[in-house]
Amino acid sequence: MTPQLVFDRLGVHVEADHTMADKSKLPLPIPTPETAHFWEGTQQEQLRLQRCKSCDSTYFPPRPFCPGCASREVEVFAASGKATLYSYVINHLPHPAFDGPYAIAVVELEEGPRMMTNIVEVEQTPEALILDMPLEVTFQTQNEDITLPYFRPAGGAS
Repeated sequence: MTPQLVFDRLGVHVEADHTMADKSKLPLPIPTPETAHFWEGTQQEQLRLQRCKSCDSTYFPPRPFCPGCASREVEVFAASGKATLYSYVINHLPHPAFDGPYAIAVVELEEGPRMMTNIVEVEQTPEALILDMPLEVTFQTQNEDITLPYFRPAGGAS
């Protein structure tokens, strides 16, 4: 395949060869003091959530206060890593960091919160990606600071 002209979200021209995904072009999160516990957990292959000690609400994404009651009495705990597929879209457009097509999904964690992620280790088709299908977290190390959580069908690859 010959290089294609593509434009990023800001309209900046980039030239890329989309024959293989280049994981070095994946935009990575930058941990903050509020999210450090989450990223430290992913490095240990552990999905960490927060729970409010005042109203017992579990939430994601990380923040220093409960989104339900605004209490700052929150605790961090290790989640089960189990989820179900809540919603998704299959992206067929080229991206330098992803082999396409790929699913951009919202999963509902067993503990209640929903999380945006990618579904991996399964064919990226509507026939394979069934709403409410059981999923489990899997981790992919990107660099020494960031390990990303993804989800796959429960029990491994399908």
